[in-house]
Amino acid sequence: MGSDTVRAGQAGDADRRREQRGWYFYDWACSVYSTSVLTVFLGPYLTAVAESAADADGFVHPLGIPVRAGSFFAYCVSASVIVAIVLMPVAGAAADRTGRKKPLLAAAAYVGAGATTGLFFLDGHRYLLGGLLLVVANASVAVSMVLYNSYLPQIAPPEERDAVSSRGWAFGYAAGSLVLVANLVLFTAHDSFGVSESTAVRICLASAGLWWGLFTLVPLKRLRDRRTTPAAARVHGWRQLASTIRDMRGKPLTLSFLLAYLVYNDGIQTVISQASVYGSRELGLSQSTLITAVLMVQVLAVAGALGMGRLARRYGAKRTILGSLAAWAVILAAGYFLPAGAPMWFFVLAAGIGLVLGGSQALSRSLFSHLVPPGKEAEYFSAYEMSDRGMSWLGPLLFGITYQLTGSYRDAIISLVAFFAIGFVLLARVPVRRAIGDAGNPVPDRI
Repeated sequence: MGSDTVRAGQAGDADRRREQRGWYFYDWACSVYSTSVLTVFLGPYLTAVAESAADADGFVHPLGIPVRAGSFFAYCVSASVIVAIVLMPVAGAAADRTGRKKPLLAAAAYVGAGATTGLFFLDGHRYLLGGLLLVVANASVAVSMVLYNSYLPQIAPPEERDAVSSRGWAFGYAAGSLVLVANLVLFTAHDSFGVSESTAVRICLASAGLWWGLFTLVPLKRLRDRRTTPAAARVHGWRQLASTIRDMRGKPLTLSFLLAYLVYNDGIQTVISQASVYGSRELGLSQSTLITAVLMVQVLAVAGALGMGRLARRYGAKRTILGSLAAWAVILAAGYFLPAGAPMWFFVLAAGIGLVLGGSQALSRSLFSHLVPPGKEAEYFSAYEMSDRGMSWLGPLLFGITYQLTGSYRDAIISLVAFFAIGFVLLARVPVRRAIGDAGNPVPDRI
């Protein structure tokens, strides 16, 4: 009987490892969108398309509203987040009540991948097409991440979550690095391939969508849905969100962590989406320089995610995250003073971002997983994802408004320091060990 129990345990461990490896591959699939599309190519390219369609004063007029062409991309990112806010609670509630996460994950992933592939047709004066596809793709990736993240408590016991989450981020950054190398080759040698620079950019954008769709097949094959009771099969998205918020009010420490995360992650997401615009428009750096810098971020982020995972095992996730927030504030303050036309200093800044980017995000995800009551993973992670991507509208909006009012991207970038400073203070006030116990979860030896 004892040997049967051991064999059953070994089989269970093997199944869990298989699911974890499949889970990593969604980071591998969708992170290429975040790197190649959102971080590198789309911001400068869509801004250039908008500028080509602008009037003599530099304004475009979507829906009759005067918008400075340089702010259009930031505003579209903000709009995509608002769309995601509407959709994410519906997806999270549907997943928890029906237990059918995989079909919902597939739908969100392939809508996003399709919209991203459609960016191939962004040229000429079609800035409105680019804005629409950006809104669809960015909202889709946010919805898919609600479902993806909600698997973490189900596939990893508490003592494994920091490591599993960090490996997922590392997979994502590794994929981003690999595709950016191919992008760099195509972009710098586009004449050798017989295509124009604009066509090379559009190929890079569309290939991210194809990559996203192709590798999503791996998690869809390996992850498994958990059954729910028939009584839980009705879906009431916003009603469920209201119920989740009421439930979280009974767990104020979990809510306090989410508030802190909402603030500092807004800064992280805005840096990710606007850095290439800052580099190209304010610092006058070439697209090749930006690709190389972001490639450096991807490579260092792999090491950073794994390295900060090890630091968390020694010092605890909370202290490690706090250290990363202090580093973010210093990096952005330094970015304000970067001289134009000096790629070496931009590379130094990119190296700093890479070392803290992956770890701060991965450890935040794994720390939150300890604060989720058992059985409520998807609905709580829908609230988390609203903080991760769904509530990250204020940073891009502030960035866009600051540029619209001042015409200076330096003023826009320095305003983001406030997100990290306030987030640091809020997180420092959260007693995470007590928060984990209040959520009904075992408290790890070091957290």
